Amino acid sequence: MPTSAMHVARTGLEAQDARMRVIANNLANISTTGFKRDRANFATLAYQDVRVAGQQSSSETAYATGLNLGTGVSVQSTSSITTQGTLNSTGNALDLALDGDGYFQVQMPGGRLGYTRAGNFTRSAEGQLVTAQGYAVQPPIAIPEGASAITVGSDGTVSAVTAGSSTPTELGQITTASFANSAGLQAIGDNFLGETAASGPAQVGAAGDAGRGQIRQGMLEASNVNVVEELVDMIECQRAYEVNSKMISSVDEMLRNANQTL
Repeated sequence: MPTSAMHVARTGLEAQDARMRVIANNLANISTTGFKRDRANFATLAYQDVRVAGQQSSSETAYATGLNLGTGVSVQSTSSITTQGTLNSTGNALDLALDGDGYFQVQMPGGRLGYTRAGNFTRSAEGQLVTAQGYAVQPPIAIPEGASAITVGSDGTVSAVTAGSSTPTELGQITTASFANSAGLQAIGDNFLGETAASGPAQVGAAGDAGRGQIRQGMLEASNVNVVEELVDMIECQRAYEVNSKMISSVDEMLRNANQTL
């Protein structure tokens, strides 16, 4: 029995260590543009059924309650909390934020599409609208050399005043993607997410249509991490870790006393 309790406490230590890692990652990304905080989800491990409720206790009666011993806990999954972050004004015409649901599409190396909430875009040497890593925004938007007064409408329409013209010229439209289950997207680093079977296929369309958020030019979405909330979770996690550690020490002392007595 004491050995089983030590095993259960060990699973508790491992689970709380994983939860602390999730919290640490949230706090580390508090200034990351478009970052969405994660939450660790726990699940009980298999139970050992010493006696099943309803089992015969005599020829005429049955046990009203069972005797089930848990074997511990494990981290079942991590969930991305996709609440909207604060939109901060930057004054940069190529900084874009999504006010509502949706993701910007980016062409990544190897032909894979990446999805991101971070709209801190720039212009490449060829005039393409790209991310800081040089990945082209999809659909491609080419900004001619010498273009001025670049504007991006709430529906993603990009216009600019080109050299030799006094009126704006439409350069293209930035479409956005939404998913049936955005929590099922796979984080692949550098602020990018990848499509998975759990997320469902990307539903692409104009910003503001079919529930997709509108584009706000000259703004960036801040991380949705709440420092106070994360610190409270960190303290709770630390206390739970200490309790499980104390459990192992107590069981070890019980075993030592048993060995000395016997």
